[in-house]
Amino acid sequence: MSSPLVSIITVNYDTPEVTAEMLRSLALVEYPTWEIIVVDNASPKNTSVYLKQEFPFIKHISCPENLGFAGGNNVGLHFAKGEYLFFVNNDTELTSNLIHELVNYLQKNPKCGVVCPKIKYHFMPDTIQYAGAIGLHPLTSRSFDIGYLQKDDGKFDDSRITDLPNGAAMMIPASALKKVGQMSEIFFLYYEELDWAARFKKHGYEVHYDGKATIYHKESVSTGKNSAFKTYYLYRNRFLYIRRNYVGFKWLIASSFFVFISSPVHILKHFLKKENAHAKAIWSAFVWNISNTAIQEPQNHSSYLLSKLKID
Repeated sequence: MSSPLVSIITVNYDTPEVTAEMLRSLALVEYPTWEIIVVDNASPKNTSVYLKQEFPFIKHISCPENLGFAGGNNVGLHFAKGEYLFFVNNDTELTSNLIHELVNYLQKNPKCGVVCPKIKYHFMPDTIQYAGAIGLHPLTSRSFDIGYLQKDDGKFDDSRITDLPNGAAMMIPASALKKVGQMSEIFFLYYEELDWAARFKKHGYEVHYDGKATIYHKESVSTGKNSAFKTYYLYRNRFLYIRRNYVGFKWLIASSFFVFISSPVHILKHFLKKENAHAKAIWSAFVWNISNTAIQEPQNHSSYLLSKLKID
């Protein structure tokens, strides 16, 4: 197989030391032709611009606003030249054959629009976080990651079509991206890659898992593992995903469950545990969805910021 250029895109938000660890892991990568684009998402305290000193090969983009996961990655896309686009969280560390394996996989599988590697926990390197995913439950709209918290004993070394990608690490052909378009920035954080996958499928592409490639993930470094901020966007975007992608009876069932069962039950649970910030976050997520009727944005906000981006 040939070795076309791969554009690696990652977003930093206030964690440049974590981003630096990811960049150092690139020394392990055996694939010969790649570029790395780091987008600083308007970090309020710890910008990643100084990383150019240690890593002069990076393209560093300073964004004037925090555009969230989708917006930050979309900014990176404006500067990507690769035939393949590899989106990785800044709290990941790459392995030697990762990029080579994913590129070969996409070259052999032209129907594949998104491919994800096996994702393992960085601090538990023998434990799997993601080995593909089972699609969203018709009631809860929650997904189930195959292999989650299981030991990596080799049974997930296969490759296959899967229902959903994992945004921590996903490679996409630039040719497919031109047909499908960028991630929707209305989500800001969480569920955007699932919404994106739904759009890829509507265009006739498939989502695949390639267990021969591995990446290590530190998980939730920027947002906090149990923050009210994270709770808000998970609940807000779960309902938003339902509103954007479900129709008819499926929409009615999922929406009713979210509004009348899931949200009230979890608000009550958090209040009983005296986790008032989380309870308020779920309520705010519900109010946002009721208040915002326009759920199909005309154009991503990142496109309007191109003239304001600072290329370091």
